[in-house]
Amino acid sequence: MQHIKKYSSVLFIFIGLLVLMNACKVGKDYVQPKLKLPESFRGDTLDFFGDTSSMGLIQWTSFFHDPTLKLLIDSALANNFDMRTALLNLQISNRVLAQNKANYLPTVDATIAGVNRTWRSKDFGSGPLSKYYERKGEKAPENMFVYQSQFGTDISFSWEIDIWKKISSKQEQLLAEYLDTQEAKNAIQTNIITSVAKGYFNLLMLDAKIEVAKRNVQLNDSTLRMIKLQYEAGEITALAIQQTESQRLLAASLVPELEKQIVIQENALQTLTGRLPDSIKRGRSYEHLFAESKDISLGSPIEIVRNRPDIRSAEFQLMAANANANIQQAMRYPSLNIGGALGVNTMLPKNWFNIPGALLGGITGNLTTPIFKNKTLKTQYEVAKLERDKAEVQLQQKVVEAVAEISNAVVTVDKQREQLELAKKRVDNAQLAVKNANLLFKSGYATYLEVITAQSNALDSDLDLVELRQQHLDGFVDLYRSLGGGWR
Repeated sequence: MQHIKKYSSVLFIFIGLLVLMNACKVGKDYVQPKLKLPESFRGDTLDFFGDTSSMGLIQWTSFFHDPTLKLLIDSALANNFDMRTALLNLQISNRVLAQNKANYLPTVDATIAGVNRTWRSKDFGSGPLSKYYERKGEKAPENMFVYQSQFGTDISFSWEIDIWKKISSKQEQLLAEYLDTQEAKNAIQTNIITSVAKGYFNLLMLDAKIEVAKRNVQLNDSTLRMIKLQYEAGEITALAIQQTESQRLLAASLVPELEKQIVIQENALQTLTGRLPDSIKRGRSYEHLFAESKDISLGSPIEIVRNRPDIRSAEFQLMAANANANIQQAMRYPSLNIGGALGVNTMLPKNWFNIPGALLGGITGNLTTPIFKNKTLKTQYEVAKLERDKAEVQLQQKVVEAVAEISNAVVTVDKQREQLELAKKRVDNAQLAVKNANLLFKSGYATYLEVITAQSNALDSDLDLVELRQQHLDGFVDLYRSLGGGWR
């Protein structure tokens, strides 16, 4: 009993010293690196965007105003296959993070029934289990004698003391990886919103193009009837009829091509929403599709670091790499494992639960340290530090690319606005030219070629205006996404 107390005292002193060592942590805590950020974005037009709320902080439900578009986006976020996969990845990462917290606790195992009987022969160099044969009243044989016989039940535990904070560093790594998975989900959400919005705008554009084509077909029909009357009166040749008919067929041929593109775009949108191909209901107006207002600003460049999922993801990857470098450094230091067992053990089954005669107990404490591992641990640590440096470079790259992307989006939106104004004037001028050409043709002051040319220019102008409207809408959505909008 005195021996037990003596060993217990030594053990408690030993553990106390190690608890003090447990306050030590190798490695470096994460510090955000200094990022290269401008004071403002190149091309920022404050007279258009104002200086109040930041566009990237607006929730997508408030940014988009079209109810049909909002329903499509909501359905895509709920049913899109990439989004569902991202949510499952998030759950997996959460489970791994929660499990690592249990590594602070000891592992406990129970042997419900253990049986161990070993036989040896005379050349083994050791004798048989004498008490086993004495109790049975038998003489031990020379060969295949019972060397060991054990029957037992016990509970054992093993506990690694987190001396150098390996477990806590692992917790930091897993937390960063979990948050990285969250940002990956956010990035997928912003891409889905952008894709659905652009697909919806494309449908509106195709619908508008069909209306333009049909309107030009009707205009060409009217012109063709007028030219036929003049042909019958002998004022023009059959060539005028043929060229006018060719112009009408050109406008008419656009309709089936556009109808094909509409079906393809509808199928693509349904795929984004996780559904089978089908038609999609939509509005008819380009107006009030989203919050294009003068009280919206780009926000400060530092906001993109806090708002863009890809930048946040890159920083979490840097945090994880930093924690991993700390783990690899701690692997080169001593580790402490405490273990123990409590149960019953006997040579004969009939004495299995003979208490206290069959009781067993034990406690162990191992302080081990690596000495020579073929430079494996050193190399792993050095590689981990390089991986951390690489993650920091990638973060800096993401920031620079994001700033450039925002600047490009700002300039695109601003210049497309100027193009739209010019395109509208061009359409007005082309429609006036068609009207005047028809009047002059009826009065004999213009040829049929001038009428056809005016109508062709009007068709091209109308189609170009429709495409510019869509590009402007797409550019505005790209600006919203580049500022980190959409995941809230």
